[in-house]
Amino acid sequence: MTKKDSGPCDHCPISRALLSVSDKSGLAEFGKFLSAQGVEILSTGGTAQTLRDAGIDVKDVSEHTQFPEMLDGRVKTLHPKVHGGILGMRDNPAHQEAMQAHDIQPIDLVVVNLYPFEQTVAGGGDFDDCIENIDIGGPALIRAAAKNHRDVAVVVESADYQKIMAEMSELNGATSAGLRRSLAAKAYARTGAYDSAIAAWFAGQEGERFPERLSFSARRRQMLRYGENPHLGAAFYSGGADRPGVASAKQIQGKELSYNNLNDTDAAFELVAEFDTPAIAIIKHANPCGTALGADLKEAYLKALACDPVSAFGGIVAANRPLDGAVAEEIAKLFAEVVIAPDADAAALEALAAKKNLRVLLTGAMPDPGSPGMTIRQLSGGYLAQERDNGRIQREDLKTVTKRSPSAAELEDLIFAFRICKHVKSNAIIYVKNGATVGVGAGQMSRVDSSRIAALKAAEAGQAAGLEQSPAIGSVVASDAFFPFADGLIAAAEAGATAIIQPGGSMRDEEVIAAADEKGLAMVFTGMRHFRH
Repeated sequence: MTKKDSGPCDHCPISRALLSVSDKSGLAEFGKFLSAQGVEILSTGGTAQTLRDAGIDVKDVSEHTQFPEMLDGRVKTLHPKVHGGILGMRDNPAHQEAMQAHDIQPIDLVVVNLYPFEQTVAGGGDFDDCIENIDIGGPALIRAAAKNHRDVAVVVESADYQKIMAEMSELNGATSAGLRRSLAAKAYARTGAYDSAIAAWFAGQEGERFPERLSFSARRRQMLRYGENPHLGAAFYSGGADRPGVASAKQIQGKELSYNNLNDTDAAFELVAEFDTPAIAIIKHANPCGTALGADLKEAYLKALACDPVSAFGGIVAANRPLDGAVAEEIAKLFAEVVIAPDADAAALEALAAKKNLRVLLTGAMPDPGSPGMTIRQLSGGYLAQERDNGRIQREDLKTVTKRSPSAAELEDLIFAFRICKHVKSNAIIYVKNGATVGVGAGQMSRVDSSRIAALKAAEAGQAAGLEQSPAIGSVVASDAFFPFADGLIAAAEAGATAIIQPGGSMRDEEVIAAADEKGLAMVFTGMRHFRH
């Protein structure tokens, strides 16, 4: 195909290409294809050497520009003969006249992937290494080619070599306007993500938790069948800090993960990461319907399941230890949607394989619950950004405010319960006994309602298990925020709780403390709130 005398072309032939890449995968094959098509190849440094080693004729950019590479390679493609050849509009007479007057030859294809800045940061590179891996010429070339995509094709990923080769083969050495436009969109997304990574790193170097301009990027990992509901489109993106979890996990078996699966699985895994001893969390709709500690995962699982076996149906199971055959056999008895753990032995995988639709995710490691990070929520016309809630209460942080102090066993359960609180939608009330939740009240507008619902759930689970009394009797209770009135505390006491943990700070703290003393409860204040909206 040849170009029309005026107007942008549809099928633009490629006669000259500029190749300058850090990632050399597929480069030799692509270079051989272009050479066979009669395309003149311009290149630099390591890219040129790789092509020559493959027997491909290459013209150095310095020969093309008649200007040497300098400043340790920092200046090589930043030259009018390069950028003029990319930006010159083929159907603009003034552009063509200027190009001819200055001996600027058109460049029809730009193939650039950028210096590995993100990989350098992820690998722990020092400040100077990171700075040296900030690409300057590459983004300039990409943006120039993407801007002039009416005439120029731009490739920023080796995965797109096949698209160029397929079209050139079909269109007698040309590319279509549709392909050039889609590649241009990808190119701008890539340079935008690259700049976002640099901006985020620089902000971190300067100690800015909340920079004046917040920029972040993510890469689409998976198109989803739908979102929270079938009429909503959705996709799964990965990005941000390297943190073991759903985004980094390897799916061993099962159906494709859904939007709700991903959201709930993330919630489950972050919850079990709170604990150093074997722990299991069973999550439904982002709230735990059972969480427990055990001497091993099987014990923890059975205790967690006992909290609310009805709600556990169709839930997400998370473990903070590699799965073994014993716990996997128990999990396989339940209809669960997803199981996530750092690893699994052969016996566990065999047991879970019998449930063909069950998704099994292995992360290789656990996230650090105390590590810093940021969470972002979209609002109409804006975003809310905050630090990840990595607050963890220790024994020495607690203040006993009642006449009776908690026993050692109560104190252990209180700390366990309060750690769970920050993973439960507010208003959150958690009943715990012997290292396991026995009742969970979540997402209620009234804290007293959360107390009553949690107690009711405990009583129902106990009755279903054939117990003579509710497991809430003799339990401890955690509240994610202060009790504004004594009624929520009284409801917990009436359900059989013996000790309370809460942040404190209410105008009616004295009234609440007096009610606790009247009921013979032990109560401790944390001074830390764990709202989760």
